[in-house]
Amino acid sequence: MSGQSLLVPGEITPVRSVPGNIRRPEYVGKPAPTPYTGPEVQDADTVERMRIAGRIAAQAMEEAARHIAPGVTTDQLDKVAHDFMVDHGAYPSTLGYRGFPKSLCSSLNEVICHGIPDSTVLRDGDIVNLDVTAYINGVHGDNNATYLCGDVDEESRLLVERTRESLNRAIKAVRPGRQINVIGRVIESYAKRFGYGVVRDFTGHGINSSFHSGLIIPHYDSPHATTVMQPGMTFTIEPMLTLGTHDYDMWEDGWTVVTKDRKRTAQFEHTLVVTETGAEILTLP
Repeated sequence: MSGQSLLVPGEITPVRSVPGNIRRPEYVGKPAPTPYTGPEVQDADTVERMRIAGRIAAQAMEEAARHIAPGVTTDQLDKVAHDFMVDHGAYPSTLGYRGFPKSLCSSLNEVICHGIPDSTVLRDGDIVNLDVTAYINGVHGDNNATYLCGDVDEESRLLVERTRESLNRAIKAVRPGRQINVIGRVIESYAKRFGYGVVRDFTGHGINSSFHSGLIIPHYDSPHATTVMQPGMTFTIEPMLTLGTHDYDMWEDGWTVVTKDRKRTAQFEHTLVVTETGAEILTLP
């Protein structure tokens, strides 16, 4: 595996501004969102609005990813995605969510999820996860992907490739009438072929007008995930696979989650709607 030194927190720049004419999610300026009490199955109008939000999120992530290179800071990537979403009339959903100070999550190497963009400089050989969510027309679209920075070692490259494949396989397993736990069963069985850990405490989630609706999508075979999928149900699948343990530590910032053994981890995510025959990906650029 890469011999990169472990990450340390960098300096965080001031909160970026969003024009006043762009609608904010209800949680902005509050310590926590109002609990969602609506349905997990969405009507056609909501799904269509989520397609728009999902497309903007996917395009913003792609635009930021184009700037990934040794010497670039994660804060610079945040600015690219922030500017793209604002220019398209969308609010960056993470900005102000439970106090999160930035417009995307940037999780490098041993960071499982929720890394805060800061002055950290990308290095040749890093793997870089960008997690981007856009809010527009009253709904969210959420996606993430892990990218290679420069010349990445084979073990890390394969981890990234196989994590992407685990998401693809999980999406193909989505069918109305099946229980949610089929998703985690598919991911975990695939990951075990390579000896990867599957993160358990951070999951996919229901999403609609709420960033996190309360519906949980585990990425391992959970006996408790017995909710039956129905057409119109909207949620994310976002497997996090590790080269070692799935156990984790949290940085003092209360957000950045790192593998306990500090081995590398990768993640991919799409927002989906269950259809009559399977799943439609709503976060396509």
